[in-house]
Amino acid sequence: MPSACSSYLDDIEDIVSQDVNTARPMIHKGVVPHAKRSGKIVLAKPDFNSITPEKEIESNIPGTQTIYVKTWGCTHNSSDSEYMAGQLASYGYNVVTENGEHADLWLLNSCTVKNPAEDHFRNMISKAQSLKKHIVLAGCVAQGAPKQTYMQGLSIIGVQQIDRVVEVVEETLKGNSVRLLKQRKENGKKIGGASLDLPKIRRNPYIEIISINTGCLNSCTYCKTKHARGNLGSYPIAEIVLRAKQSFEEGVVEIWLTSEDTGAYGRDIGTSLPELLWALVEVIPYGCMLRVGMTNPPYILDHLEEMGKILNHPRVYAFLHVPVQSGSNQTLHEMRREYSRADFEQVVDTLRKNVPGISIATDIICGFLSKSQNDFDDTMTLCEKYKFPSLFINQFFPRPGTPAARLPQIHRQEIKKRTKRLSELFRSYEPYGHQLGKIQTVLVTEIAHDQVHYVGHNKYYEQVLIAMDENLMGKMFEVEIVETGKHFLKGKRRSSSIPVKPVIAEPVPLGCVSGDNHKKELNEETIQLSNEDKQNNLLKENHMFFIVIFLAFLLYFILKQFYT
Repeated sequence: MPSACSSYLDDIEDIVSQDVNTARPMIHKGVVPHAKRSGKIVLAKPDFNSITPEKEIESNIPGTQTIYVKTWGCTHNSSDSEYMAGQLASYGYNVVTENGEHADLWLLNSCTVKNPAEDHFRNMISKAQSLKKHIVLAGCVAQGAPKQTYMQGLSIIGVQQIDRVVEVVEETLKGNSVRLLKQRKENGKKIGGASLDLPKIRRNPYIEIISINTGCLNSCTYCKTKHARGNLGSYPIAEIVLRAKQSFEEGVVEIWLTSEDTGAYGRDIGTSLPELLWALVEVIPYGCMLRVGMTNPPYILDHLEEMGKILNHPRVYAFLHVPVQSGSNQTLHEMRREYSRADFEQVVDTLRKNVPGISIATDIICGFLSKSQNDFDDTMTLCEKYKFPSLFINQFFPRPGTPAARLPQIHRQEIKKRTKRLSELFRSYEPYGHQLGKIQTVLVTEIAHDQVHYVGHNKYYEQVLIAMDENLMGKMFEVEIVETGKHFLKGKRRSSSIPVKPVIAEPVPLGCVSGDNHKKELNEETIQLSNEDKQNNLLKENHMFFIVIFLAFLLYFILKQFYT
């Protein structure tokens, strides 16, 4: 998420101190301090020996510092970071996402799914400490295990409390350590979290990520995310629809629904995922698309027929991510996944029958506790049967504090062997070859890593690369598929197909704050004063100092002459 705006662009209560003027004006109406306080604030003892001349002249005025935001993990985490960045920028802070070397504070948003992700997170904390940066921790690692040794003395903002990030950052910059981790509740019942109507800086100005619920209903034996996100808490349909409408009014052309389990949406508030989707379909403009996020098999089984109708809608991608994790009933039982292989097959078979061409992605965990080779063979036969176009293969890592971590583990070499075997199966088939020469409608939303192709998606959310020989960003049009690969298709725009741009506003410029009338520029190149600028400012200050001294002496001599 590079910073570049030219017109910038893997239970918290307020902590305003009693001696601070709480009437200080806010830049954005969505960021409002409250007098009520709860949580734990630890006042750090100042180390006067560490103060340098450079530190002495740092500004202590809130909202003037630079904040570096780093994110790991899922789209839910990405959305949380977008919201936190937006609030900080609206308040006046400079936000960067590419280079934190010159930032005053590092905001690190963590993922707890795998050991490597937490290792990266811990390493970044060490790096920030070595650079003597102020640090605020966010995300699932910090929420789920805040007592870890390497987090001691550091500020933490809870996953349901991202709307208070300004206060946490402000207190941390003062030298305080803040830990505010409560769950959000209304009438004693957990809710989705912070309001969806907050300013944000979208990583992609054409895509809005909406969290429809937090937490889940399962208690998988290997999952650490449940420790952080907790039980299911859903947002009301009206609030989600309102956020979608606001996003389209800001030039967004694609909406992603995200959560730990979209299929479980609404079960805690008396509604369902299909009810939400039908409400959203009503507000999607022509030329825009909706993508449904990951759903676990138990919660999609009840809605298969209705989901088929929704996924056939022209403004909804015929795509669904349904993680199976294993093809063995014994392993699924040990994982506490609450479904059988037959249940998963019913989901896939029914959707493929009712939604012709649907793209179904799935996940496999290689090396879970089952030592039987037959259990892994069941996984192999399942993947061979369906030949999923998107297959996310993960090695099992026992996460501390989970039931699976307390049981005997399979040797790492065996896990690697199984991972290699499944990977070879995945590489053995070509999922898109049958589409060569077909005419498809695509929506372009980003630029490919090679910087010479646009990335569009067809109705089945399959990636289609198109040459960047004309302005096609944010537009929908027809292409002919001229080449296919393992993970992509290449398309050529048909000369007879006029690109359609939705009749909505231009997108909020890359890196600028959505919902913020100030459209604050966050260009990383302008965030830091150059050394020359700093020297010039220092010279100006020195000149003013000498002028004041001169005038004081002049006044002294005039008064002395007058009285003598």
